[in-house]
Amino acid sequence: MHRQRFYTLSASCPDRVGIVARVSGFIAEHKGWILETSLHAELPQNGEALGRYFMRIEIKADSLPFHLAEFRERFRPLAEELEMEWKITDSAVKKRVVVMVSKQEHCLYDLLARWQSKELDIEIPCVISNHDNFRGFVEWHGIPFHHVPVNADNKESAYAEVQRIFEEVRGDTMVLARYMQVLSPALCAAYPGRIINIHHSFLPSFVGAKPYHQAWDKGVKLIGATCHYVTADLDQGPIVDQDVIRIDHSDAVEDMVRYGKDIEKTVLARGLRYHLEDRVLVHGNKTIVFR
Repeated sequence: MHRQRFYTLSASCPDRVGIVARVSGFIAEHKGWILETSLHAELPQNGEALGRYFMRIEIKADSLPFHLAEFRERFRPLAEELEMEWKITDSAVKKRVVVMVSKQEHCLYDLLARWQSKELDIEIPCVISNHDNFRGFVEWHGIPFHHVPVNADNKESAYAEVQRIFEEVRGDTMVLARYMQVLSPALCAAYPGRIINIHHSFLPSFVGAKPYHQAWDKGVKLIGATCHYVTADLDQGPIVDQDVIRIDHSDAVEDMVRYGKDIEKTVLARGLRYHLEDRVLVHGNKTIVFR
């Protein structure tokens, strides 16, 4: 990864001849210096006449004669002509990540360690939990902690409070770091493609609660973890990253849980990084991930 400041243009549009030429030509017209380009063409699906084209382009920020706001204004007519869904972000602006956690600490600990070491160069404006267990640990890091209890009777008001906090701290992304509650449909709908979850199975296998117990009952030989975007459908959102580890007949459920924690931490951190670096483009219930 280069350290110089850059803008990241990520986009998708109906496939046609000349997309790359038009976009790179626009950048070149303004003396823009392209640092990295990733492209993918998806073939037509379900009877569609055209497939979809995906791109991610990094542009050296100081090579352009104007700032990001003016880039957006100048680029908008071309994007409209190409029927493009797009955004452009600035590497100098740190993403604000709100972490949510319940009673499992390993993903929280891992994310805070990566944040503190600058491996994840982000802002963590707060941690939200439905339990008070980790208040001292989080506040020791200088991060505000919000205890928002959740039960069967208060889910609507609890998630309204989560949304209020997220808006108040100007969150960009919400990360469920083993947050063992099902978010309300309203909260999911408010932030499509901005809520990331780690599920402790290789989805679509073993959705819902106690997936390691389900895996043990089935006698599987591989267990895994899945980082995905959260939707109103439980554990059905677009998948960002996955990994697995081999097990055998001698492993108890407790062994599988222990092995799985390492995979969960790695997959969540990797998926979050892809998301923060604008390497993930969502298309329906699938993702294009430019690694």
